[in-house]
Amino acid sequence: MTADAKMTKAMLYDHLRMEILSTRMAPGADVDEAALSARFSISRTPLREVLRQLAGEGYVVLRENRSVRVTDMSFATMRDFFVAAPMIYGAVLRLAARNARPGQLDALREAQARFKCALSKGTAVDRALANNRFHEVTGEMAGNIYLLPSFQRLLIDHARIGTTFYRPQSNEMAENLTKASHQHDEIIAAIAAGDELRAGQLADEHWNLSRGQIELFVMPGSLDLPLGALPKATTG
Repeated sequence: MTADAKMTKAMLYDHLRMEILSTRMAPGADVDEAALSARFSISRTPLREVLRQLAGEGYVVLRENRSVRVTDMSFATMRDFFVAAPMIYGAVLRLAARNARPGQLDALREAQARFKCALSKGTAVDRALANNRFHEVTGEMAGNIYLLPSFQRLLIDHARIGTTFYRPQSNEMAENLTKASHQHDEIIAAIAAGDELRAGQLADEHWNLSRGQIELFVMPGSLDLPLGALPKATTG
């Protein structure tokens, strides 16, 4: 494969990833392969290779003899999201405090600077993507090959939900965004100090704050669950 072909595939991958995370490609939408092929001057084989990569990461779903579809966000997947998120975030931040390298701390501080900039003068999409990058870095710091795929899949839906709740509609919501930024600063300090206990506590605090924002938009009362609790089994 030529260097130009590799670059085209990388550009297509980045384009689709950002379109999905920003919800410009809506959850459940069909992927127009013909339009992408024409836009990026790419043939079917490398296009499908990119789509398979994205499917493996949880962005799209490949369907036999049917169009590729952006991964949906149903009430069932949101239930799983709310159960898994606090446990996974906690594990990631504790491991990040244990394993972080100096260069990764620099990357985390840079991501936080971009997040603060997005809060002050960016769009809701800018804020969601900047927040997503901050947490991506913590996953890289954790460095666990079993945990990272689950965390990355979680971040896809967190970012997509974030395009909604990063549009504050009240003073309280705006204050919560400021509080989230302050928690990011505390997370950086805990990781830099190698304080696993504090990092885990901050994961809970940060999730509690995010959960309150998310519930306003996507979680019906019937799905209400205590922090990190597993849903009760039902019979009949």
